[in-house]
Amino acid sequence: MAAKSRRPNILLISCDQWRGDCLSAAGHPVVKTPNADALAAEGVLFNRHYGGAAPCSPARACLYTGLYQMNNRVCRNGTPLDARHGNIALSARALGYDPTLFGYTDVSSDPRTMAPGDPRLKSYEGVLPGFSVRQFLPEHQKPWLSWLKARGVDTSAGSPGIHRPVCEQVGDAVTNAPPVYSRDETPTAFLAGEFMRWLDEQDTAWFAHVSFISPHPPFIVPAPYNTLYEAADGPAFRRAESWQAEAQSHPYLAYDLGRQKRKSFRPGANGNVRDWGDDNLRAIRAIYYGMMSEVDAQLGRIWQALNAAGAWDDTIIVLTSDHAEMMGDHFMLGKGGFFDGSYHIPLIVRDPRRGNAAGSTVDHFTEAVDIFPTLLDLLDADAQPHLDGHSLKPFLESEPPKDWRDAAHWEFDFRSIASGEAERHFGIGSRRCNLAVIRTEDFKYVHFGGGLPPLLFDLKKDPGELTNVAADPKYLSVRVEFAERLLAWRAEHLDQSVALAELTDDGVVGYVGRQ
Repeated sequence: MAAKSRRPNILLISCDQWRGDCLSAAGHPVVKTPNADALAAEGVLFNRHYGGAAPCSPARACLYTGLYQMNNRVCRNGTPLDARHGNIALSARALGYDPTLFGYTDVSSDPRTMAPGDPRLKSYEGVLPGFSVRQFLPEHQKPWLSWLKARGVDTSAGSPGIHRPVCEQVGDAVTNAPPVYSRDETPTAFLAGEFMRWLDEQDTAWFAHVSFISPHPPFIVPAPYNTLYEAADGPAFRRAESWQAEAQSHPYLAYDLGRQKRKSFRPGANGNVRDWGDDNLRAIRAIYYGMMSEVDAQLGRIWQALNAAGAWDDTIIVLTSDHAEMMGDHFMLGKGGFFDGSYHIPLIVRDPRRGNAAGSTVDHFTEAVDIFPTLLDLLDADAQPHLDGHSLKPFLESEPPKDWRDAAHWEFDFRSIASGEAERHFGIGSRRCNLAVIRTEDFKYVHFGGGLPPLLFDLKKDPGELTNVAADPKYLSVRVEFAERLLAWRAEHLDQSVALAELTDDGVVGYVGRQ
């Protein structure tokens, strides 16, 4: 049983590729997430929470370091995280916790700190410095596969092959046939079980990060979740009349639509996502919804375990995702680019010591970079002025700050250092393969590098982000305003780790950021 402690426990749960609108507590018309909803009922649900980048490594770098991509510089999966940056695990360790990982962090190690032959330099799936690893679960999923094998499951297909339907898919049709493993044998169930076993061993205040891969593809889920939702269920896709019309709307969209392959989302499938058709995309969406319900069921197991250990009332819980999922919008699956579907993610924060705001919903814009400073603040640690995020603690105390941001920001870098694919396609250098977004309640502005044209969406009239009005003379003043706001945002947030200090005759004056 967990002992009482003046310090709270910390449980940081991240899912992978979970859309922010896919919570029943957030009003989704189809998806049911009773255990996430129960957490929201005792905590605070942040309705307009956005990831800072995509895909996994860049998104998690923002989450773990509290720095925007312009400062942490993790541009792609495989971009090393500069060893000089502090992070959420190192800070927790400095406060006396032993941060413990279940799952993965997708952090590429800084090669300048290693010998040239170090095998960690051959993978982007490294562990964030500061974490002790209790159960690592990288993309090959070998620890989970060996656990399945011990349970008598045929794992000879390996991963991702084991995620194919038991009834092999015929042709292009997507079926909801389950995999060979059961509801109690998913990667989510495996990690939840490992965390619960570890929880039983704790007798002091603890810090755990449970990093689930679901509902990340491959899109497949066991019974009963595979039939929980009908393919016809769900809101209309946000998209133009055809993928060709989407492609004609911007050069980057044409490029991205041409690259998305079905095999990335369903092992063994052939062809491009854009040609899959509505029936298949709706079938995949129903499976995706089922995957979220499967994760939610495992959250329920964790809540029960915390209660049984006597730790529920001593544990701060943060539930979020790294990035989101397009799920048929704009004829796309996956993440990246600039659409809200890739970046709007869930966030629920529950601090049992702060019950006044329990069950409330925040509609202010919040960002992934806010989570690190929030946890520091909740642990009564000194604020770190060089971080780009801001503490959400005032919202947990029903005292929203008067000067809170009125926009969300994110970045996406589409360089490809190893293959040079994007660089060749657009005829530009790696440094110019990027975009930055500022999104308010009314407008969204996207600025591209490399001479690619900007985008401006009037979200009041066009919530589906279908009509680019950047070249419309009636919106010229809006475009200029948002370009200037984006420039001012970047200028304000350029690396401040030593820029807030000055050497004087009396020594260092100001602030120097440290790990």
